[in-house]
Amino acid sequence: MRVLVNGEARELPDAISVAELVAGEAPGLGDGRGVAVAIDEQVVPHSAWDATKLQDGQRIEVLAAMQGG
Repeated sequence: MRVLVNGEARELPDAISVAELVAGEAPGLGDGRGVAVAIDEQVVPHSAWDATKLQDGQRIEVLAAMQGG
């Protein structure tokens, strides 16, 4: 399937979950704390990541909080 991830066109496997996408996009983030995901401008609660499957044509934003000043 074809989606936009952070504004970049990507080919992803069918039926991939938000949790699987985050693990692939940011493998160093461990359990995903400090990460927010929105699909078509709707935030997906962390508790729903495993159950939320991505669909063709969606726009996904993956944001990670960073420390520093």
